[in-house]
Amino acid sequence: MGIPSETELTAAFNLLKEGNPRKAKAVLEEVLSGALENEEILFAVKCAGYWTDVFRKAEAVADAYERAELLLSEWKNFSAYIRQGRIFERALFAVKTGVCTTALELYRGMLNEKNKMLKAEVLSKAGLCNKLLGNYETGIALFQEANTLNPQSADILAELADCYALSGEEKTAKVLFREAFFVEPQKVDNSFLESELFCRLAERTAEQGYSGGALQEWIPVYGVLYGVFNIKRELRALEAGKLKQAVFSLENELKEAGDEADLIVPRLINRYFWLIDHYITTNGERKRINELLLKIKLLDGSIYDMYTV
Repeated sequence: MGIPSETELTAAFNLLKEGNPRKAKAVLEEVLSGALENEEILFAVKCAGYWTDVFRKAEAVADAYERAELLLSEWKNFSAYIRQGRIFERALFAVKTGVCTTALELYRGMLNEKNKMLKAEVLSKAGLCNKLLGNYETGIALFQEANTLNPQSADILAELADCYALSGEEKTAKVLFREAFFVEPQKVDNSFLESELFCRLAERTAEQGYSGGALQEWIPVYGVLYGVFNIKRELRALEAGKLKQAVFSLENELKEAGDEADLIVPRLINRYFWLIDHYITTNGERKRINELLLKIKLLDGSIYDMYTV
């Protein structure tokens, strides 16, 4: 295995950080010619080649928002692509810095947007770029502003939770993750969530045999069972009323459901959990709690056993 020049490697990684994968690839290929079996260089060349093509596509997109969205979408694809082999952190960090910095600059140019919903989206994406770059405090501030403009958006709440978890504030993260997966599990994009708190929960839930949409619905259920979603908040009277209506509606849907039952059952169980917490918090009648526990047992005996152990 050849030993590459550290000076040339540093130059190539700096080019990647600057969002110039084409020039970085040329430098890396030159380095590779003298170290043909060096796995780190091979990995870096693969990364630079992938992003050279992506940046070329992005340059052809006139709209700044669409260009930034293309970069983030490709980052998601790239993250899945590189998991197929050994990963070298120096090259990966350099690529991540270049991609996210480039996308962030594009989003920053749109922060004066007047449309409230679009501005919330731009703020959220700018927050995501900062989170991916490790700028957690800035990310939190941007996600909070986005949440103010578009409250109860599951994807914004989940990203805000992830940012808090990555910055070491797990209690706040747990509250927000639980909230996000109550609002709309299907709107949460797991691929951008990086905290160990969430990733471990998602992995353990997937180990139960769930994937896709079903995985999203079961994550909050197992979040409760595994003690991750263990920070509760008291519901306002209006929220409690809406929760009861949602439970009634889901119970009726389940009677008519075919294939959709796989999604309705975990969503209903999660709402039973919330309703039980509400009755416990407000010193509700034990009879009501027992009725909900029986409903959980009839839906899934194993979940009932784990919940009541």
